[in-house]
Amino acid sequence: MTRTADVILPAGLLARSVSVEIGGARILADVTLQVEPGEVVALVGPNGAGKSTLLAALTGDVEPASGTVELQGRPTASYRAKEAARQRAVLLQKYAIAFGFDVRHVVEMGRSPWYGTARSDEDDVVVRRAMRHADVLHLSERSFPTLSGGEQARTSFARVLAQETPVVLLDEPTAALDIRHQESLLATTRDVARAGAAVVVVLHDLSLAAAYADRICVLARGRVAADGPPSEVLTEDLLTVVYQHPVRVIDLDGSPLVVPLRAPHRGLADHDVPDETTDETTDETTDETEAR
Repeated sequence: MTRTADVILPAGLLARSVSVEIGGARILADVTLQVEPGEVVALVGPNGAGKSTLLAALTGDVEPASGTVELQGRPTASYRAKEAARQRAVLLQKYAIAFGFDVRHVVEMGRSPWYGTARSDEDDVVVRRAMRHADVLHLSERSFPTLSGGEQARTSFARVLAQETPVVLLDEPTAALDIRHQESLLATTRDVARAGAAVVVVLHDLSLAAAYADRICVLARGRVAADGPPSEVLTEDLLTVVYQHPVRVIDLDGSPLVVPLRAPHRGLADHDVPDETTDETTDETTDETEAR
């Protein structure tokens, strides 16, 4: 808990009845979400459900059309840039770096909010630890633009770790990673939460979300379809409706494993092949169209 004057305010993040409109379209509608210290909350849902938009609203990068967002008990709009950077670290989907910085310098950027403070004395130790956790220590002298997509993702994650903030927001951090690094990144994220941070992570892999999140918030068409522990939220009925695709949910050592149901594969011989008459008709129609 955080105390401001004599009023006790909840730490972490709180979105109250947030709606967001972009280009005249309503992307989020009346979304309420609270994330407390020590908690990992996964945002999941189909493409276009509003996950990244909600994350942007939580960071303060998108202003809600209605509703409020609080960071550490204060409206996000009340923070100056450096002050906000000391409270929340953000990992976006894209890792664009304008210049050819090497990996270590990119990670060191995470320490910039602490320049000129007593905490800057720890920069070298913190940066090295962050790079080790993200498995990029061996890449320290590589130029960021020359890295693979997965290596860039891990370097950007190391930057977030080096920032050492009480709130961490990650937008699809595992999208470019192999299995080993997906598991490692989310295990590290879990450790960050255990150390007291409030963590929000956007994920597409529902089984990964189930394995590492304390709560899962399912978004559909800009609204919260469900919010709760993985075992209660990840049900076959709900996911089939939300994703418009049948799934099976299997209990694997107490963690839900979500498997899409697939139709039998059809080989080329099983598909309809146009006969000669159809080909001729098509050719004639095409010729007529081109003539016009």
